[in-house]
Amino acid sequence: MPTVDDPTLVFEQERARLVRLAYRMLGSLGEAEDAVQDAWLRWRNVDHAGVSSAGAFLSRTVTRLCLDVMKSARVRRETYFGTWLPEPVAVGPDEAPEDDLTLTLMLALERLSPLERAAFLLHDIFAVPLAEIAATLQREPPAVRQLAARARKHVQSARPRFPVEREEGARIAKAFFEASATGDVAALRSMLADAVIVHSDGGGKVHAFPRPIIGIDKVTRMFEGAARKAWIQHAQKLQDLWIDGLPGYFSLEPGGTFQTVALDIQGGLIVGIYFTRNPDKLERMTRLFGGAAVALTPH
Repeated sequence: MPTVDDPTLVFEQERARLVRLAYRMLGSLGEAEDAVQDAWLRWRNVDHAGVSSAGAFLSRTVTRLCLDVMKSARVRRETYFGTWLPEPVAVGPDEAPEDDLTLTLMLALERLSPLERAAFLLHDIFAVPLAEIAATLQREPPAVRQLAARARKHVQSARPRFPVEREEGARIAKAFFEASATGDVAALRSMLADAVIVHSDGGGKVHAFPRPIIGIDKVTRMFEGAARKAWIQHAQKLQDLWIDGLPGYFSLEPGGTFQTVALDIQGGLIVGIYFTRNPDKLERMTRLFGGAAVALTPH
């Protein structure tokens, strides 16, 4: 068996991948980082000379830790006030996403059992060999193959056949912000698909719609009401972003509430709008980009 000369260096080389795996499992970057930190404590105390593959060992450890966390996370989400959305993880407009797992697909994964979710992520997203997944989940390879196939079938509709091109996505996100910030409801309506759905996550801490709003007429009326109440009108855009694979931005409302807005675009029209407003989920965004609000605020 090969030995590991510097276990700390090996772990740090794997850390980013492990956090990404844990985040895809849990939908919370904070919980993902906690799981990876727990994995580090276990890695520090193992006999490294007996580890044939550090990457496989660490993936297996993080996955099992996440499966334990998911049991309590599901209970918390059942009592969560209103719509639950994953904590937004974003890259800049010129940065490439690390995988093709979008926000819409992450929400679809919420409908899977923990084992189905793990099998799908490890097999389809992280390309882990089947035998290794079987060892991780403590199941026979045929059972793991069935788990992944069943998960794939359940989430198939959440994977767009023609993902939006980055240039088109950025253009539509820019037009959407400008129309919403000026209260141009007619322009907003022209961008929406007939079956558009609005999801809004405030966590009971800031104003948000407790249930999804479905259909172009209801969504248009929602924007009309929001414009009258200055909920989104005159908002300040702080940063253009791609949020979990979807075009969008980070903004500040006149009332002082930060939010991310992510747009699911298909066939040139917006089919899904995701407002994340829960301040607990925006702490990182606020630290990164919130200072821009000072520069944009008139004195």
